[in-house]
Amino acid sequence: IIALDDYDVETAADLREHLRMPGMGSTTARYFRDKLAMRVQARDHGIAVPEFVHVLNHDRVREFMERVPAPYVLKPRSEAGSMGIKKIQSPEELWPNLDFLGDRQSFYVLEQFVPGDVYHVDSVIWEREIVFAVSHKYGMPPMSVYQGGGVFVTSTLPRGGEEDQALQAINQEIVRAFGMVRGVTHAEYIRSHDTGVFHFLEVAARVGGAGTDKLIEHESGANPWNEWAKLEVAHLRGEAYAMPAIRQDYAGLMVCLARQEWPDTSAYSDPEIAWRMPKDHHVGMVVASPSYERVQELIAAYPPRFVQDFVATAPPMDAPPR
Repeated sequence: IIALDDYDVETAADLREHLRMPGMGSTTARYFRDKLAMRVQARDHGIAVPEFVHVLNHDRVREFMERVPAPYVLKPRSEAGSMGIKKIQSPEELWPNLDFLGDRQSFYVLEQFVPGDVYHVDSVIWEREIVFAVSHKYGMPPMSVYQGGGVFVTSTLPRGGEEDQALQAINQEIVRAFGMVRGVTHAEYIRSHDTGVFHFLEVAARVGGAGTDKLIEHESGANPWNEWAKLEVAHLRGEAYAMPAIRQDYAGLMVCLARQEWPDTSAYSDPEIAWRMPKDHHVGMVVASPSYERVQELIAAYPPRFVQDFVATAPPMDAPPR
């Protein structure tokens, strides 16, 4: 049983438990779905996380806000990505939100808002060992794009650089602490502008969305969906799994909502364009090159043109369409 989507992870784990099938069980699955469980597990293993409190006991919530200065982020524990997240500017703003949630409060976590740059590390894991991991840096934080619109941008970090080394180290700690045996992970981290410390934000037992698989494919030559399928088949057959030869190129991904149903991107013709997103009311591209500088040049030049030519906005959803 393999969960291909965030919302299937817990269902798949429960089915494995019920049918006594091998694979990730319910407790481990919580670390990859429940934003409270993953924070507690990371903190208990000495990994830096933003200050947080479970929205359950109001006295503890009040004590948290007396100790930790605003702003805060109110997060649903089990939604995917940035869905349902609210930025809270003051303690006075929190209480009406909790009143609105009513009996659903305990399904939320309140977290310190840490201004900083946001990163993601995408990994392939085989028998508890990371056999592939590549570090990326977002343009604007995903929450800002999801709630305010604009162009979603992410790109490969300089390989072996200071940021890459720090992220690879904390990602290694997360994978070990959370007990992933085999599969793929998409983990997000934030580096505080004030302290320079990398904090763990969240991790998912899936391939990153919005074209992240194509970003990885064109920077490395390996598509994480393909590698995930191959390692699962290898496990079922009792065979060893090994990653293919990996390129050390650089790539950038840019995605936005579009006003047009099928936008015409023919004016974007640089030879580094490696992939275009085939999705209605969206524009998405991956640019790839052996040169980090060339990728950075393109992801700086294209988003302002996207805004002029295509960008549309839509209200953020608190939950996926049912």
